[in-house]
Amino acid sequence: MDKVSKREQKVVVNLFLSVYAPALILSVCRGLLLPVLPLFARSFEVSYSLVGVVLAADGIGTLLGDVPAGVVVRRVGEKRAMLLGVGCVLVGIFGLLVAADLWQVSACRLVSGIGTALWNISRHTYLAGAIRPALRGRAIAVFGGIGRIGYFAGPLLGGLAAGAYGFRAAFLLYGILAVVALLAVLLWVEDLGASPGASHRSRGRVGDVVRGHYRILLTAGSAQLCAQMVRTARLVIAPLYAADVLGLGVEEVGVIIALAAAVDMLMFYPAGMIMDHWGRKYASVPSFFVQSMGMASILLAQDFSGLLLALVVVGLGNGIGSGTMMTLGADLAPDDGRGVFLGLWRFVGDLGGAGSPLAMGYIADWVGLTETPLAAAGIGLAAALTLWLGVPETLKRADRL
Repeated sequence: MDKVSKREQKVVVNLFLSVYAPALILSVCRGLLLPVLPLFARSFEVSYSLVGVVLAADGIGTLLGDVPAGVVVRRVGEKRAMLLGVGCVLVGIFGLLVAADLWQVSACRLVSGIGTALWNISRHTYLAGAIRPALRGRAIAVFGGIGRIGYFAGPLLGGLAAGAYGFRAAFLLYGILAVVALLAVLLWVEDLGASPGASHRSRGRVGDVVRGHYRILLTAGSAQLCAQMVRTARLVIAPLYAADVLGLGVEEVGVIIALAAAVDMLMFYPAGMIMDHWGRKYASVPSFFVQSMGMASILLAQDFSGLLLALVVVGLGNGIGSGTMMTLGADLAPDDGRGVFLGLWRFVGDLGGAGSPLAMGYIADWVGLTETPLAAAGIGLAAALTLWLGVPETLKRADRL
C-alpha cells in the first residue's frame, strides 16, 4: 500500500498555491477563447484555412518556444521562467484588444504561444522532479484536471462576455485574470534555481539529450504527436461545426463546450488512480479510442442535443487520459537534462497541437466541414494503437499501488 511521507504531503500542499492556483486561472483564460477565437477570426470574413492559421498561431508559438524554454528553465530556474511565460501571454492577449486585421491577431497569438511554452515547461519540470513515480500519475492527473476545470468555466464566461459585450470583452477578461496568475507566481512560487531532482552541475544539452533518447522520442513521440492532434482538433471542429453546420450561436457553443468539459474534469482523479494502480497504458489507450468514437459521432449530430452528446463522449475519453502524456514524459525524462528532455517532449506534442488546426482547416476547405471529424477520429485511433503496441509501460511493478 502506498504511503505518503510528511515531506511529500508538504510538497503537495505547496503545489496548490505555487502551481495549481495559477494553472487554474490560466486554464480558465484559455477556456475563455474556445468559443470566441474561431468566431472572432471568421468575423474578418476569411476562409476556414485562414481561421486555421489564426488558431494554429498559438500552437506554433508554443512549438517555437518549447526547446528554448527547456534551456531557459535549466539556466534561470522554474520561477523566473514562469514569470517570463505569463508576461509573454499578457503581451499577446492585450494585443488582441487593438488588433485590426487577421495577421495582427495571428502575431498576438504567436507571442502568447511562446509564453505558454515557458509556462508549460517550467511547471512540468517542477512536477516531474518534486513527485516520486508512485504518486506522479495522481499529482499530474490533478494538474490535468485543473486544466479541465478551466475549460469548463472558461467557455461559459467567454461565451457570455462575447455575447453581451463583443468578442474583445472576452480578451479583456482574459488579461485581467492573467495578471492575477502572474501575481500568484510572484508571491508563492519558491525560487528553486535548477530543476528539483537534477544535479546543479547538469549540462543536459539539447544535442546530448537527443542522441541519448532519440528512439523513445520517435516511438512515444509519435503517440504524443497524434494525441495532441486529436485533442486540439476537437477544440477547432466543435465551434465551427456548431455555428456553420448546425447554426448555433456563440452562447450555445460556449454551453456545449463547457458541459463536455464538465464530464471531462470529473474523470481526472480516476485517471490518476488508474495510472498509479495498473499502469499508464490502462488510461491512455482507452482515452484516445473513446475520443475517436466521439469525434466520428459528430457526423450524426443534427441539433444542439446531438452535438452535445457527441462532445460529452469526447470529453469522457479525454478525461480518462487526464495527465497521461505529461506523466509518460515525466517517467521517460532523465534526471540529468530533465528540462531539456521535457522541452523536446512538449515540442513533439505541440507540433501536433500546432499542426492540427492547419490540417483541420485545409481538410474542411477540401472535403467540407461535415467530413472533417472523421479525419480527427482516424488520428485518435492512430494515437491509441501507437501507445498500445509501440510504447513500453513506464510504471514499474514496485511502484504500483
